[in-house]
Amino acid sequence: MKFRFILAVSFLSCCVQSATAAEAPAQPLPQPPQIQVGSWVLMDYTTGQVLTSGHPHQQRNPASLTKLMTGYVVDRAIDSQRISPDDVVTVGKDAWAQGNPVFNGSSLMFLKPGDKVTVRDLSRGLIVDSGNDACVALADHVAGGEPQFVRMMNDYVQKLGLNDTHFETVHGLDAPGQHSSAWDLALLSRAIIHGEPEFYHMYSEKSLTWNGITQYNRNGLLWDKTLNVDGLKTGHTSGAGFNIIASSVDGHRRLIAVVMGADSSKGREEQARKLLHWGQDNFDTVRVMQNGKQVGQERVWYGDKEKISVGPERDFWMALPKSQVSGIKAKYVLDTPNLEAPIKAHQQIGDIELYNGDKEVARMPLVTLEAVNKGGLFSRISDWFSKP
Repeated sequence: MKFRFILAVSFLSCCVQSATAAEAPAQPLPQPPQIQVGSWVLMDYTTGQVLTSGHPHQQRNPASLTKLMTGYVVDRAIDSQRISPDDVVTVGKDAWAQGNPVFNGSSLMFLKPGDKVTVRDLSRGLIVDSGNDACVALADHVAGGEPQFVRMMNDYVQKLGLNDTHFETVHGLDAPGQHSSAWDLALLSRAIIHGEPEFYHMYSEKSLTWNGITQYNRNGLLWDKTLNVDGLKTGHTSGAGFNIIASSVDGHRRLIAVVMGADSSKGREEQARKLLHWGQDNFDTVRVMQNGKQVGQERVWYGDKEKISVGPERDFWMALPKSQVSGIKAKYVLDTPNLEAPIKAHQQIGDIELYNGDKEVARMPLVTLEAVNKGGLFSRISDWFSKP
């Protein structure tokens, strides 16, 4: 293999400079805050990197955080055109709280049998009011009943790779065998933000008035003037404690904080607030490689050109401590010491390696940014005599 120690990534100037990789030791990571809950995760949305966590894979009762998956399944049904946001749903008796002991004391949209409500408004009732009755009405419309809808939820658990998660209900009220983790719920939240642009704005709505009843979103961080929080959800049962998932945008960065098992509604907000402020104060999300941007040129033998431009095949982002942003170095490694024409554009010819000090932190394919065709007879003969 052939090495090229010629790249230093300067994020502040957004350019690539000549230097030697692995020159300086890596800077220490920022000390995370002390978080007093059962489990937690702080994730960078763009990269999916977890910046800090505690018991991230511990299986816990998700409570109403379950409704994130309910909403996700509904939106996938809309994407596949099985249903429409404008579909009018006739609410069934199974979604009526009166006479249903399961719903005693729980959060409701206050639907009644026979009410006609659009899928869009039921989704708002699910998100803003955390309405258990809205969940049942949506499950009936999408799948024909709660058991069928729960199977769909668990199918998406598998598709999203949520290894700590299993659902038994559409609303999250305590049920044997139902569990998730802070890690999985961060992954689910990332999928919702990425995949639901038409519906995600609902997670930032502070109130909803339905049938003359106004209810306020239980996510108190939506009112926090020190954070730009635009979602996602809270949850609470006696078995779960107080849970919250908060997504905060700071410029081009978005962080997702998951807190499970706090001792109060204010406590969950305070712990999530600490995580988000710590992430914003100490980390930045930077594009370390730009799709199609040349990082070097290589000699090509037997071609109609002597040089070929090489670079990354896609944008590559990293969440980095601010103290380390200017210190990331890079090199690329060729799979073969000599490149011979013909060569196609976007053909992988090696790897780009990123280093923090002397530690490799990421690797991505190195590809050709142009094609080189076979050269003429005389140029090939000349190369044959010149090639080492």
